[in-house]
Amino acid sequence: MAAPSHPAAATTHHRILLPAHHRALVPSVLRLPLRADGHRGRLSVLAAAAAAAPAPAASTAAPSEPATGAVPGKPTVLVAEKLGAAGLELLREFANVDCSYGLSPEELRAKIPLCDALIVRSGTKVGRDVFEASGGRLRVVGRAGVGIDNVDLAAATEHGCLVVNAPTANTVAAAEHGIALLTAMARNIAQADASLKAGKWQRNKYVGVSLVGKTLAILGFGKVGSEVARRAKGLGMHVIAHDPYASADRAHAIGVELVSMEEALTTADFISLHMPLTPATNKMLNDETFAKMKKGVRIINVARGGVIDEDALVRALDSGIVAQAALDVFTKEPPAPDSKLVLHENVTVTPHLGASTVEAQEGVAIEIAEAVIGALKGELAASAVNAPMVPAEVVSELAPYVVLAEKLGRLAVQLVAGGGGIKSVKVTYASARAPDDLDTRLIRAMITKGLIEPISSVFVNLVNADFTAKQRGVRITEERILLDGSPETPLDYIQVHIAHVESKFPSAISESGEITVEGKVKDGIPHLTKVGLFQVDVSLEGSLILCRQVDQPGMIGSVGSVLGEENVNVSFMSVGRIAPRKHAVMAIGVDEEPSKSTLTKIGEIPAIEEFVFLKL
Repeated sequence: MAAPSHPAAATTHHRILLPAHHRALVPSVLRLPLRADGHRGRLSVLAAAAAAAPAPAASTAAPSEPATGAVPGKPTVLVAEKLGAAGLELLREFANVDCSYGLSPEELRAKIPLCDALIVRSGTKVGRDVFEASGGRLRVVGRAGVGIDNVDLAAATEHGCLVVNAPTANTVAAAEHGIALLTAMARNIAQADASLKAGKWQRNKYVGVSLVGKTLAILGFGKVGSEVARRAKGLGMHVIAHDPYASADRAHAIGVELVSMEEALTTADFISLHMPLTPATNKMLNDETFAKMKKGVRIINVARGGVIDEDALVRALDSGIVAQAALDVFTKEPPAPDSKLVLHENVTVTPHLGASTVEAQEGVAIEIAEAVIGALKGELAASAVNAPMVPAEVVSELAPYVVLAEKLGRLAVQLVAGGGGIKSVKVTYASARAPDDLDTRLIRAMITKGLIEPISSVFVNLVNADFTAKQRGVRITEERILLDGSPETPLDYIQVHIAHVESKFPSAISESGEITVEGKVKDGIPHLTKVGLFQVDVSLEGSLILCRQVDQPGMIGSVGSVLGEENVNVSFMSVGRIAPRKHAVMAIGVDEEPSKSTLTKIGEIPAIEEFVFLKL
């Protein structure tokens, strides 16, 4: 196994003796036979258990005949749903292409043993049965679009099949649809059109509002959000945005000011949503957030339906807090025919048309064709969405550290405050192993996953982690501390440092001015061992409350009593202090998420100076 590359790695050296037999323990690499085009196949391994699993069962269906005119030696690509002509042309230059639309599950299983790649949209379910029927030949599944809910990722990985999608081609189409809804809503286009076609002439009823000089808040300043911002600036609007990962420099280049969520909600005349649906964004707009908004605000959503509590939006519309809403997406699609939200006179709706342009559909076809061709050639795909391709031995040994790495990333990003975004992350590894005997790519990828996935729709893995971080303007560097001792254990501890940011929990700031968290694996369980300057020891299970307090008797009992009264179970508790009777940080592991009132009671304890609740 080649020595891994570690960009910007600053290493502190201590004396070490590494036995020769450890240097020799390098997994062999499986090489598959060369194809006619000179490229080799690849084997994907999820874990040691997957490597030891029995071979996929053979299909019981009789394989269909090869496509007419198939060229021997070329891979075969089955296109199971309609794809744009430009994408098909690219595929045909490289592979034998079988366009078979509307296949039943049985027909798909019968065809798949003769296919190297499969391209679908959202209408074809690619489950475990499909991968088992392929007999190991299927190497790539391409999803022509963003969502991959119809593909069994675990089964794909276990059967050595890479899954790729097309996440960028719809960007402009979605942004244009957002602007179309914004302007149509502001001038009551849909309502006035329906009124006139009903034989009415109601000019006074449909007086709209101007966009010039109005403040548009964009929540989620990624690809689509930034394109909406460019177009809104052209309409004379003042544009602000909230996104913890957005680059302030990129925002300023467009003329957009990054602000806190609170400021975005309270100052905007229009709010446009462009965030993914994650546990953190589910029902982000609810009764509480609507109550903070300027009376008469207007809402646009071309992102995901679940980010809005639809019942709360109806209440906000009826009360006048929200003057109008324009929606392309819904929690359940299609929505119920009697939906109060859809039928509301102040709501403009479209049936999920954000990506529905001729140009976007052709773009998706080209993007997925290029991704599938690259994957068949054995190239690393930036749009890969399933598990990393690493030797089973490495995954098995690093398994508990992989969990630790992701949790440290999730902790660190939740400690960041402000709207400036994360730009610089340093990961420190302390180990008794020489650099050539410690492959940190998977650890780095999982830290990136923890940092980015909580508020992103991107699936981060070994294949796309560095690309994803770079795309979001996050520079991740690595530092190694070489320790004396036995190299039997791959890592002693991992630290994650985030520079040039403010913290929701100021005690997490270290002497270097960075948010710093440190963790170790103890008896196979990840533990948090340091926050800022404070040593702690708490298992990273469930969720976590961090409290900075005056070091005095009774504090553990006071906080424990509050949690006990609210029936919140404490799993672990650890206190780290600078010196007796000075300041200390209490780390409390909890099984349930405390209510807001419970957290408020903790904050009201006189000796508690600051606290934060963190989801793991």
